[in-house]
Amino acid sequence: MRRPFVRALAGLLALIPAAAVASLTSVPAAADSIVVGGYAARAADSPWVVALSSRDRFGGARGGQFCGGVVVAPTRVMTAAHCLSRTVLGGSVEDVPDLRVLVGRTELTSAEGREVEIADSWVSPEYDPSTNGSDMAVLTLAEALPESMVIAVARPGDPVHEPGTSATVYGWGDTTGEGTYATALRAARVSVLPDENCATAYPGGLGGRYTAATMLCAGDTGGGRDACQGDSGGPLVAGGRLIGLVSWGSGCGRADSPGVYTKVSAIAVP
Repeated sequence: MRRPFVRALAGLLALIPAAAVASLTSVPAAADSIVVGGYAARAADSPWVVALSSRDRFGGARGGQFCGGVVVAPTRVMTAAHCLSRTVLGGSVEDVPDLRVLVGRTELTSAEGREVEIADSWVSPEYDPSTNGSDMAVLTLAEALPESMVIAVARPGDPVHEPGTSATVYGWGDTTGEGTYATALRAARVSVLPDENCATAYPGGLGGRYTAATMLCAGDTGGGRDACQGDSGGPLVAGGRLIGLVSWGSGCGRADSPGVYTKVSAIAVP
């Protein structure tokens, strides 16, 4: 899930088997995405990267994966708020009994790792679906994961937020921007970009408005490396710390349209 302002509906339907599409005709859009210009990654090397899954809503071809997430505490997974929206799920979280977090799974079609049930969910009360501001949610897991699977969250003012910082984004989304969805985890190296880059690319209107207070701009100034459909909620990591969650953007890997991420240090979490 990603890019709610552009290519949203096509991205969602690409993940859903034909038999299930009819039941979701009232769903107007979803922001789903996969890593463009990336490389193969392993869950063993990045154990805090997880996939959100519902086979009931999204079919079993890719293990039901529809968004990404990141383990920030033994029983807590951060993801994008829009991943838990009615637009994406076709109902409330409570209406999706088979919602799971796939942990330690590189290949979505394998039985590697674990499928962990959700005990509770929280969406930032500041989340605004019209602008995608404060696009963060937290899932409470029904069982605790090892501390070794937890990644630290960057604090406000951490130097890793500064433009030019090298970062890595992870996901199982579209690798080409044309609906070529991966079944195995991928990652792409990007750079934190000046807020001005995204402010220029997204001044408002149909393309969305970039808000530096709660958003982070990242990508490649030459284009070619980016998150894409199916990657929403996945982590942007720099200096061994979580700095962002895949949120939205226009197109995939376009030099003039960098990826927009939720700035995790700016969102108050209970």
